[in-house]
Amino acid sequence: MHIRGITKRWLINSLGLIVIILVILILSFAFVVRNYYYNGIQSTIQGHVSGISSYFSGSLDDYSRFNATAVNYVETFSDKEQMELMAFDRHDRSLITSTGFEVDQKQAMPDYELAKSSDEGAAIWTGTLNSGEKVMAVTQAMYSSSGDYMGAVRYVVSLESADRKIFMSVSLLLLVGCMVIFFVVLSNTYFIRSIVKPLGKISAVARRIAQGDFKVRIRKSHDDEIGDLCDTINDMAQELGASEKMKNDFISSVSHELRTPLTAIKGWAETMKMTGPADAVTMEKGMSIIVRETERLSGIVEELLDFSRMQNKAMVLMMDKIDLLAELDEAVYMYRERAISENKHLDFEEPESISPVLADKNRMRQVFVNVIDNALKYTPEDGMVSIRVQEDEKFIHIYIVDNGCGIPAEHLPRVKDKFYKANQTQRGSGIGLAVADEIMTLHSGSLQIESEEGVGTTVIISIPKIQPDKGDQKQE
Repeated sequence: MHIRGITKRWLINSLGLIVIILVILILSFAFVVRNYYYNGIQSTIQGHVSGISSYFSGSLDDYSRFNATAVNYVETFSDKEQMELMAFDRHDRSLITSTGFEVDQKQAMPDYELAKSSDEGAAIWTGTLNSGEKVMAVTQAMYSSSGDYMGAVRYVVSLESADRKIFMSVSLLLLVGCMVIFFVVLSNTYFIRSIVKPLGKISAVARRIAQGDFKVRIRKSHDDEIGDLCDTINDMAQELGASEKMKNDFISSVSHELRTPLTAIKGWAETMKMTGPADAVTMEKGMSIIVRETERLSGIVEELLDFSRMQNKAMVLMMDKIDLLAELDEAVYMYRERAISENKHLDFEEPESISPVLADKNRMRQVFVNVIDNALKYTPEDGMVSIRVQEDEKFIHIYIVDNGCGIPAEHLPRVKDKFYKANQTQRGSGIGLAVADEIMTLHSGSLQIESEEGVGTTVIISIPKIQPDKGDQKQE
């Protein structure tokens, strides 16, 4: 099985680290246990060696007495079951062994040779005999009062039993370590699966979303970070689905908006072609409709171009000091005839004067036209659209109020989003308010919408005034 991703990283990082720690612990434990047993054996031997001087004290100046004492020491040695004892004379000949067997002449005795040549007269050696048995040997050399070498006593202890105990202890610890690794792997495998499996499902759902299936959802199993990720992706799919629907509605709406004037232009062009120039009334009416519908087409195309500029952050303002009232008055004038023809009241409370502003007059007129058009569109027959202007220390506020159908509370936060239309029955592309809001943002102003369903809507357009310099204020 090919292991990859989180599982592979866990195996390399976590499990690898645990194994390394356990190996270090086992090796350290083995070293400590070995030293414990070996030091215990060495201490036991050293205990016997420390009392040997007093035992041989009366026989170190006579070879015969020394040899007799050595033989007696070996014969009466109390720990013959735990260790082997050997006695050597001054000529390196074996006097006696506690086992009764002759010393193997081929067996090297490094401790014996070292003890004879060392100042302390004692030496220790741990190694393997020719028979394959591992032993620890300690030799104590004996010297007369005049410094002559009299002989030596050699203690040999088998390490086989100690090594078996060390092996059993290390094996037990190794077994415990394997059990620890087993339980760590078992518990972490469950834990990793609880992460990897949901992530696999999330990945599969994300691929389906990327392919355009915005209805798919992830079932949330746990209330944790994975669950939060599931909620986030589900919300994303819902938003993408809503955006896709708005985009399709926008395409359908724009197509309808373009088809209507084109149909009118085509119909009247065919009518004028059939009647000819002789019918002056028909010609004049047809030309008027064609001009009006062409202007309408031009407005739709310009709105689409503005939206494209807004999306690409390429909308440029031609800023100048302007009279905002003049632009607002012109926008109101454009819609007076429409309001009268639709039996609606358009009331503009025009103040005598307001402070100048730094703005793009064409873009500001576009904002006024868009908002007034929307107000009339959603105002019923015999309804009222009122416009008033207020000014404070820093801003000029234009209030455009209608008593139309209003905007439902659930739609109000999104009415300035691109493609969004709260009322699908009304004409329009759904990008007018988005463009108007962007224009006001570029002017360091704002476009706020307050509405109550069944009561009406208030749009507040705010734009900063030109602030006089402090130097100019002092001069005045």
